[in-house]
Amino acid sequence: MIDFWCAIGMVALVVILGECNIVPFERFDGGDKTEFYLLTFMELLTIAMIPLALRLFKFRKVKAQLAEQRENALTKWGVIRMDMLCIPLFINVVLYYVYQHAAFGYLAIILFLCLFFVYPSKARCQAELDVEN
Repeated sequence: MIDFWCAIGMVALVVILGECNIVPFERFDGGDKTEFYLLTFMELLTIAMIPLALRLFKFRKVKAQLAEQRENALTKWGVIRMDMLCIPLFINVVLYYVYQHAAFGYLAIILFLCLFFVYPSKARCQAELDVEN
């Protein structure tokens, strides 16, 4: 839960700082090749991380650790899964304010919405520990 809310808080802080111009992000114009490469990389990273994070607990290795170590494995893999979505989310938000390119914002919104599919509620954690398939 702490990882979930800290990540959302950090992203919200960057959004507030960027929208209110409290921290003036250096804005680059769109004629840079770096922007294209970063955008392509972030699109591929986002496309790869979403299904991987959503299906992470279905992999044999993760299931085996959940069965053996229970709470420790759940904490470890839960944080990994959350970070698989939160780190690209944070990077996309920062890149949105640096380049002012809407695609970074759209990628961030998609990742933000995916966070609610892995929300670490007590019932979900219990269900993931009890799964035997």
